[in-house]
Amino acid sequence: MAKRFQSVRGFNDVLPPDTALWQQLHAVAARSFAAYGYGEIRLPLLEHTSLFARSIGEVTDIVEKEMFSFQDREGDSLTLRPEGTASCVRAGLEHGLLHNQQQRLWYAGPMFRHERPQAGRYRQFHQLGAEAYGMAGPDIDLEIIALSARLLRGLGIGGVRLELNSLGTAETRERYRAALVAFLERHADALDAESQRRLHRNPLRVLDSKSPQTQDVLREAPTIVDALDADSRAHFEALQQGLADLGIAFTVNPRLVRGLDYYSRTVFEWITDQLGAQGTVLAGGRYDGLVEQLGGSPTPAVGWACGVERLILLMKSQGGVTPESGAHVYLCALGDEAGRAARRLAEQWRDTWPQLRLIVNAGGGKLAAQLKRADRSGAQLALILGEAELADRSIQVKSLRADASGAASPPQQTLAWAELPARLGGLLES
Repeated sequence: MAKRFQSVRGFNDVLPPDTALWQQLHAVAARSFAAYGYGEIRLPLLEHTSLFARSIGEVTDIVEKEMFSFQDREGDSLTLRPEGTASCVRAGLEHGLLHNQQQRLWYAGPMFRHERPQAGRYRQFHQLGAEAYGMAGPDIDLEIIALSARLLRGLGIGGVRLELNSLGTAETRERYRAALVAFLERHADALDAESQRRLHRNPLRVLDSKSPQTQDVLREAPTIVDALDADSRAHFEALQQGLADLGIAFTVNPRLVRGLDYYSRTVFEWITDQLGAQGTVLAGGRYDGLVEQLGGSPTPAVGWACGVERLILLMKSQGGVTPESGAHVYLCALGDEAGRAARRLAEQWRDTWPQLRLIVNAGGGKLAAQLKRADRSGAQLALILGEAELADRSIQVKSLRADASGAASPPQQTLAWAELPARLGGLLES
């Protein structure tokens, strides 16, 4: 027997009924984005490797270790996108969307990173993201955080907390970087090995360390909030006031830096304690220098992204109801003439009730076999059409499930075709 193929490690299938949860999530997301006037942009999976090296940073873990990159037949280095913001900026510049304009955009789709697969963190993972360009004030930071809060509420996700910080301007960051490096050098022997490696290459990432020994050292480290310039401080205070005005609770976390080099001023994360080590649910911030860094004019920008797989895990862990995806009705047909009539009737009913999930038996079979298929389909009703029913324009109706109250199924009954619409309409309303 030939060896069966399996999916590539970290590249997962999504099967029913989970796909119904994904569809529900994307529907809620689309409504949430529309409520704030954000338009969808669809981005390619492949980009030139240099786009991410320049935007994310040459010495980040993503670029150094995690990207899926290869040379094509023309010798160009291409990469499966590891995140969406760089692609969004590239598309905005390429199509003239950003110069002297305001844009509110959102995207959804798969991203790729060569990480160790674990629950909620895969090598092919999916993100939703929101991006706003051309607006420099704290009001748009507030809007994009409020949008994220609305999305989480719409998905029924609770038990998450919002953490904020400000990284200030590039100049502030450089001054803080120097102060942080000086502090870390004095305590280098107490740092974990990864933090020692990052000390001179990307010292702000040391603040993200999960090592208890490093976190002990960082308790005495200078904070970037104390080093903020006056404009960044005013921006950050206005954002906090706006969140308070909207009733969105938050905590200022002076150690929050995010993992990508392009962030400036506002950074934020929605965090949960329900997913183990994968605590960040949704995160983002401001990246005012990125458009210019990728060849455009100076353009303020702010955005966020969230992992769909982690949202799905949270929806499940918090007891969210999986949307029904099985059939409402299974139509059994006995004999060739009944089969032809059944297919005609099914098309009429689908026209009448577009939301009706209706399966018509295929492959023939005796009634017992068809009813067994009907039960496996998850349908609530089986409709049975035979030669006798066809002759007098009637149909047998058999309940396959208890009703919503848990009452026993009513006995099988025969209805005229004219009576069936009321029964099917009632089924969709229940």
